[in-house]
Amino acid sequence: MKTIEFTYHLKDIDAIAASVLEHLDAKTILFNGQMGAGKTTFINAMLKAMQSNDVATSPTFSIVNEYTIPNDKVYHFDFYRINSIDEAYNFGIEEYLNSNFWLFMEWPERIDDLIPLDSQTITITSIDENKRSLKLTINDKHLTQKLAMKTVNL
Repeated sequence: MKTIEFTYHLKDIDAIAASVLEHLDAKTILFNGQMGAGKTTFINAMLKAMQSNDVATSPTFSIVNEYTIPNDKVYHFDFYRINSIDEAYNFGIEEYLNSNFWLFMEWPERIDDLIPLDSQTITITSIDENKRSLKLTINDKHLTQKLAMKTVNL
């Protein structure tokens, strides 16, 4: 497992988001953090770094928001209100997971059994009103498993 850590002031969030994007090896990103830690705010900065004209808003009630970026899409999920895997299946989660678009997932533990193996995790912790700690975790084991599966399928 590889971990990269950042501590940033909110005024520097755009630069940190651009830096995080350079380290990503997969398009499924899990966002962890307490309510109000700044997950959606960071997603908004990532969209900006990805050259989107859209503004991220929390999809707490809609469960998923769609944003456009050049030649791609981002699906932003908030699974906070999901109480079971069946609820995720009912809104068609499989189609999103198989879409090959970016998937940004808040409260991913609610659908843990459905999370793709190559997902990466961003954990945001509030230090004070204007300062955050961010930890990007890349699960090398899952990446190795995925590469092994590709090798077998060749």
